[in-house]
Amino acid sequence: MLKTLIVGASGYAGVELVTYLDRHPHINITGIAVSAQSPDAGKLLSDIHPQLKGRVDLRLEPLNDVAALAKEADVVFLATAHEVSHDLAPQFLEHGCVVLDLSGAWRVNNGEFYTRYYGFTHQFPELLSQAVYGMAEWQGEAIKQANLIAVPGCYPTAAQLAIKPLLDAGLLNTDQWPVINATSGVSGSGRKASLSTSFCEVSLQPYGLFTHRHQPEIVAHLGTPVVFTPQLGSFPRGIIATTTCRLKAEVSAEQVSQAFHAAYDDKPLVRLYDKGIPALKGVVGLPYCDIGFAVDGEHLVVVSAEDNLLKGASSHAIQCLNLRFGFPETLSLV
Repeated sequence: MLKTLIVGASGYAGVELVTYLDRHPHINITGIAVSAQSPDAGKLLSDIHPQLKGRVDLRLEPLNDVAALAKEADVVFLATAHEVSHDLAPQFLEHGCVVLDLSGAWRVNNGEFYTRYYGFTHQFPELLSQAVYGMAEWQGEAIKQANLIAVPGCYPTAAQLAIKPLLDAGLLNTDQWPVINATSGVSGSGRKASLSTSFCEVSLQPYGLFTHRHQPEIVAHLGTPVVFTPQLGSFPRGIIATTTCRLKAEVSAEQVSQAFHAAYDDKPLVRLYDKGIPALKGVVGLPYCDIGFAVDGEHLVVVSAEDNLLKGASSHAIQCLNLRFGFPETLSLV
């Protein structure tokens, strides 16, 4: 049994981690923690999230002594802000833990990226070079060897899964940048109360035009420029991304379909639509990314849908855990 600690367990992604890990046959949750300043410190997780009553009645420990918590863990999940994960991951790694981080602190192996897009100087360039980007569908072999796994962002997961097979197959005319319009539920903004994410205030609205930090993450891992426009929707959870691309001349819909099937037929958590287009209701509460497309001449529209808290965060992290330790990829997820 792997002794497992979840830091940031009271947040939306954190409680999903706890829920899935609790039913994992090779995991023993030995601790759940939050920052010492968190108003949740000292509370039972099941009092905050009643769906866990009688299942996970653990107390949220204040994160005062990293060394003491690390001694009781083989694996640590960090569902924390990027600046917190930046500081915590090296400490847990020093104590021999495998770290899976859900923040953006380790996703791009380039210190300049953090200075430019996150506004801080990355203090651990050697560890940053060793971090493995946890896009499970492509990075399986690297994940198996990694001690620091950076789980991709929710928007980048939906966007990259839709585009990369087409780039790899050489089907896109990249003179026209792929245009990604993606809408997320308000849970993507976290559990902390905010007027801007109150249901009475939220209205469908684009934000972060040309400035959202997930755009350079997408570009860094696809290796091609994109236009990325995120939008906040007035619904709790889920992401639907509509990506418009230009195909090379004479590329057919059949070739597009073949590229997707070649990439994902052996990937159990990506589901392809040969007919029809995915909708959020097909993925909310489930660990899948669903992908469908339509072609008109050289114009291609790809639609990808996922639960931002699951395939966009927690279940993707557990998928990486399964790969890292040689368990079946979907264990505890489906």
